Amino acid sequence: MDFDLTEEQRLLDETVRRVVKDEYAFEKRKAYKASPDGFSRKLWQSYADIGLLGLPFAESHGGFGGSAVESMIVMESFGRGLVLEPYLASVILAGGLVAAAGSAAQKQAILPPLAAGKLMLAFAHGERQARYALADVETRAERDGSGYVLSGEKGVVVHGDSADRLIVSARTGGASRDTQGISLFLVDRQAAGVTVRGYPTVDGLRAAEIALERVHVGTDALLGRPGEAYGAIEHAVDRAIAALCAEAVGIMEVLNATTLEYLKTRKQFGVPIGQFQVLQHRMAEMALEHEQAKSMAILAALSADGTDAHARRRVISAAKVQIGKSGRFIGQQAIQLHGGIGMTDEYAAGHYFKRLTMIAQSFGDEDHHLDRFAEVALPAA
Repeated sequence: MDFDLTEEQRLLDETVRRVVKDEYAFEKRKAYKASPDGFSRKLWQSYADIGLLGLPFAESHGGFGGSAVESMIVMESFGRGLVLEPYLASVILAGGLVAAAGSAAQKQAILPPLAAGKLMLAFAHGERQARYALADVETRAERDGSGYVLSGEKGVVVHGDSADRLIVSARTGGASRDTQGISLFLVDRQAAGVTVRGYPTVDGLRAAEIALERVHVGTDALLGRPGEAYGAIEHAVDRAIAALCAEAVGIMEVLNATTLEYLKTRKQFGVPIGQFQVLQHRMAEMALEHEQAKSMAILAALSADGTDAHARRRVISAAKVQIGKSGRFIGQQAIQLHGGIGMTDEYAAGHYFKRLTMIAQSFGDEDHHLDRFAEVALPAA
């Protein structure tokens, strides 16, 4: 795909690349991961200072009015560094939901402090029985006087243990898999009845299991119209998938470069192993998979803000399938070509592969998105 960045986008790319290069050496990342939050609060504030946290939001809300393409640029560089800060969870996913579904007052109350690094959000949506079905929500929100009472459980809420506020999906009507009847609520993480159990994930990030036991919220906590949140949720998740595709492309780039350098320096039978033709063929295949993944990530970013949900679903699912396929191939080949060192905790390659594996499972694996693509492959009636 022929795709050129604008001058402003090139400056953004250079800035984020420089920050990641300066602040995310592998040993530094280990120190960030070992901190209580699992990431660097200082770096989070520095992202705010250079405008990254406000990038997707309107200027009236402290942002820069960036599109999914600008988010792609940031996430690709974050992938190169295996960045741990909750940019995807807080800014792109949860912040995107507020920007899409929130009232003018809610946007003004939430987005400026989010852009300034003073507030963190997380989207509490997934449930144990749901797997990848976005409409499978059993958490209930019942009217109670002038507000609502929320009860239910949410699982694998990415960075839910460090968020100040949660965006919780809950049913105000309908059966457990109906697209109608789902609502979104803003809930303080410290509110009475909210229990948060945080834990590290296999790729070095953080997640949480969240229980809601008769949590009382006012009507001002409702994001958007009651029972009509599914469309906003699906669109926000599609934008998050596009961002994940970009992150994966950055990871693949580093794995390819690291593997190529290893083949040039590791010697066997007195010569660098990169001189063996069969290994050269593998590197060529890895390069090809990276280019295919990058093309699909660009297409996903160009489609993620689209209002034609039918066309958007088709592109996003196709991109997710390609990212899963390419990421698995590149990760497996990188580990094999490195040999035993590729599996050690002290070497970066294995950590990159772990993150690729988690990306492949996030918001739907290859099988899920192949099914989704098939459902929307024909033009809408």
